[in-house]
Amino acid sequence: MKRFLIVFAVLFSGMVSAADGERDGQFISGNPDQVWDANQSEWVSPVKFWHSYAQRSGGITWGQTSEYPEYNQVKEHDTLLIEVDSGLCLMEFFHSRWRRANDVRRWDPQFNEYAGCPDVFR
Repeated sequence: MKRFLIVFAVLFSGMVSAADGERDGQFISGNPDQVWDANQSEWVSPVKFWHSYAQRSGGITWGQTSEYPEYNQVKEHDTLLIEVDSGLCLMEFFHSRWRRANDVRRWDPQFNEYAGCPDVFR
């Protein structure tokens, strides 16, 4: 249990800004919507946040497209900016299927309502 708490504390401390308590992936709805990018220590657009996350995780593996790649070519943690009629959504291949990146990373629930994310599985 002690080891778990230490690991949790280390992981959590990396997600919170020391200055104001912002957390990586914190989403603020507005005009425009903004997301806290702890890596850059600034508020950015949701799409810029996705690009930043993907870049520090190896890049957007499958680019931006309206079609999913062939299943047998995809690897665990590959990413894709999927295009649907309502907009873009960052997807991550996790545990043998495509998921919204927010469902894997758990940044902020508002991501699941942003742009194309509510519609990617319809």
